[in-house]
Amino acid sequence: MATLPIYDAAGTQVGESEVPDTVFGAAPGETLLHQAILGQLAAQRQGTAHTKTRAEVSGSGRKLWRQKGTGRARVGDRRPPNRVGGGAAMAPRMRSHRQRFSVRSKRAALRSALSARARAGDILLIEPFELVEQKTKAFNSILVALGAKGRVLLITGEPNEIILRCGRNINGLQISDAICVNAYDVLAARTVIITSDAISRLEGRLS
Repeated sequence: MATLPIYDAAGTQVGESEVPDTVFGAAPGETLLHQAILGQLAAQRQGTAHTKTRAEVSGSGRKLWRQKGTGRARVGDRRPPNRVGGGAAMAPRMRSHRQRFSVRSKRAALRSALSARARAGDILLIEPFELVEQKTKAFNSILVALGAKGRVLLITGEPNEIILRCGRNINGLQISDAICVNAYDVLAARTVIITSDAISRLEGRLS
């Protein structure tokens, strides 16, 4: 089993902790991670682009003038794409961009992402902490003590309303619990901070 340094809320290393290979010992899976990232980004797309076709624009379906005898070109109604105010041809339609990605593949991608970040030394373990002052400043001081800068991902064992409320105004910080975190979040962060009680929940989810 691999070992990772564990810190307290003051940023002091208090020891090392063995972490399970089922979470942090996976082989690199670049293709799997690529698919996971594409799927996550696709799921974030709204898919609300929508333009009316000739069947949806306003206007009568009556033939504008008779077929013969006017000396003009033959026409139908006023709604085809080649007329002003007509419907659009081959226009974007409202749709879902979600891609099918199995639960098994999602777990494998998360396992691969955590393992890659652990090998790179970008994962910090921290003992579970409670904020004495329920303020953003108190929470930010913990991140400063740990040396976490830029985009930071904090993975907790369970959702914590106080931590979520105190951390929502910290620029670049994303907070997720062990059940909801995904491979894209892990790879997008510059530093990944995991509370020690989240390890067992990650192991239960990924094993």
